[in-house]
Amino acid sequence: MSIRAVLFDLYGTLINIETNEEMEEIYRGISHYLTYHRVFMNRREVRERYFAILKEGKRQSPERYPEIDVEAIWHTLLVQENSKPLKGRGKLARELARLHRGLSRTRLERYDGVKRILKSVQESYRMATVSDAQRCFALPEMRALGIKKYFDVRVISGDYGYRKPDPRLFTMAAEQLEVAPHETIYVGNDMYRDIYGAQQAGMKTIFVDSNQGSKSYNDVVPDYYARDLYQVLDGIGFLALKHADGDD
Repeated sequence: MSIRAVLFDLYGTLINIETNEEMEEIYRGISHYLTYHRVFMNRREVRERYFAILKEGKRQSPERYPEIDVEAIWHTLLVQENSKPLKGRGKLARELARLHRGLSRTRLERYDGVKRILKSVQESYRMATVSDAQRCFALPEMRALGIKKYFDVRVISGDYGYRKPDPRLFTMAAEQLEVAPHETIYVGNDMYRDIYGAQQAGMKTIFVDSNQGSKSYNDVVPDYYARDLYQVLDGIGFLALKHADGDD
């Protein structure tokens, strides 16, 4: 059997991002915006309520690796404040989720060579992204950076209530691509969430040493170690040849 698909992590692997949800100005801005919708909360109340709902959601989750739904958090806050008719809450919750993300973001850019690498991989393999993220801002950020078009299959943890290293996310992507896990390579920058998770799903792995992510986890060893994103193509070629030769 040959390698038929390559899956990519998003943040820290393809997208160089930095966020800080602790900044007071985030919640000041949201507080001011909420007044346009007849919701009157000061920045401290907004911040405390947001994190309280988030914490309670994780506490109640039955999942081993629980994931939040930021739109649901803001929707819950709006319900608690008895704001807007029911039909308007969903739209406003999405607006608040994106506003929160935008205000907390201090960096958003592609790593060097991303588009060149994706285009090259696309010529020979099926592709998907498996990311711990929220759909409401992950897809717009991918579009803004010009990489959304490379991925018809996008498995995003916020849609499912659990996150990496849960192997279900990885196997879900393989199923949607109609390939087996052992025919798949996963590329990521976090030894625990990406490499360990993908290996639990039965995939080959390439670890990319970026400026983000955990560099080690117990005795986990990737199938290929890339010092930077440019070495990913070498890693794919190496693993594809090794797999074709039957050396697992």
